[in-house]
Amino acid sequence: MDLFDLNNNEYDAKPLADKMRPNNLDEFVGQQHIVAEGSLLRRAIKLDRLGSCIFWGPPGCGKTTLAHIIASTTHGNFIKLNAVQSGVADVKKAVEEARNALKMYGKKTYLLLDECHRFNKTQSDSLLPAIEQGTILFIGSTTENPYASMTPAIVSRCRVFEFKRLSDADIEGALRRALDSRKGLRDYHAKVDQDAVAHIARCAAGDMRTAYNALELAVLTTPPASDGSLHVALSDAEQSIQRKALSYNEDTYYDMLSAFCKSLRGSDSNAALYYAFRLIEGGCDPMIILRRLVVHSSEDVGMADPNALVVATSALTAFEKLGAPEGLIPLSNAIIYVCEAEKSNSVILAMDAAKRAAREVRDDDIPPYLKDNSFGSAETKAQSRNYKYPHNYGGWVKQQYLPDSLKDEIFYRPQGRGFEKTVAETRRRKGMPDDTLPEPPKGRPHP
Repeated sequence: MDLFDLNNNEYDAKPLADKMRPNNLDEFVGQQHIVAEGSLLRRAIKLDRLGSCIFWGPPGCGKTTLAHIIASTTHGNFIKLNAVQSGVADVKKAVEEARNALKMYGKKTYLLLDECHRFNKTQSDSLLPAIEQGTILFIGSTTENPYASMTPAIVSRCRVFEFKRLSDADIEGALRRALDSRKGLRDYHAKVDQDAVAHIARCAAGDMRTAYNALELAVLTTPPASDGSLHVALSDAEQSIQRKALSYNEDTYYDMLSAFCKSLRGSDSNAALYYAFRLIEGGCDPMIILRRLVVHSSEDVGMADPNALVVATSALTAFEKLGAPEGLIPLSNAIIYVCEAEKSNSVILAMDAAKRAAREVRDDDIPPYLKDNSFGSAETKAQSRNYKYPHNYGGWVKQQYLPDSLKDEIFYRPQGRGFEKTVAETRRRKGMPDDTLPEPPKGRPHP
């Protein structure tokens, strides 16, 4: 076997996702909000002015691919490390290589650090001087929120770009190109049904790598017919991605999601559970259900039962930690709790009213006794003495807090159901004026 054959075998062994990796921005799939023509990132890449940055987003959405494109487009060196496997010694070696390349050849070096949120403070500190001095251009790739999971010193020196899950249409288009591409699956002459492609795209849940793997498995494991043709049907796609196709299209998907939300609002736990699992069994990411559940725990339950938000967010965290199938148990628990809880939309009405006032009212001078008097004038310090400290009055004392232009405005109106009944009684017990508790207005129109 000669070297050429060896290279061919090595190429054939590569997964489809690697073979189909785009080489330039025109081939890149999705993320148009950051790579569209005229966007900041695209301009920076074309002008070779890109600084250190962090790509944050879910798996399989193109973070590593875009980093490769940046390195090849700008003709820089490219070093890839994984934060799980690399230590301080690896960082120092990469920095030394970058320093030599810059001195000897004038070439920039891009350091791609996968799972960069896993770097501890010591590892991050070893990288910081090289970023500050421009020795390397750092590209961090992470599925975790960098503002919460990474060293602030690194984040503050990087531009953060948030990646989104790929749409089903993006994935379908990429799968079709893989079937027709010479570097993809064209040599197999496979005919793949549209419903099979659509099923893989939907069940991949925005993850291009998962979709490529499923398509490749379906093509490679489907036996050819007697005439040598290869036909991949929906049943083959179901087996390749281990999900059964349930009969809903994109429109029905949004209808079911809407029905789930309105069942929560309508206190029908049976319907809400059904629509949730109908969506999940059809390939919907359970996190979509959980995020809607968190929103509705405040929008439709709100102050009538503040524990609803606690239960919903706890279910979301539990699913993140456990995954399926165990994580579906707290999900079901939260769905039932939010459905059966007392309902009140006073929070959403208060939010809308406050937002409207914040936009429309121009004169919002703060009452002088509420201002910070730490560094104020003698007059400000004198006025601050008019502030009534509520704890000196039993926890509450009548006092104006809103600006004069808004002093009689009421944003939050308890509706007298569930915990809000307690809120209203507490207000009355404190001697707060009854005009803060009028009959609530009708809720805002909801889709």
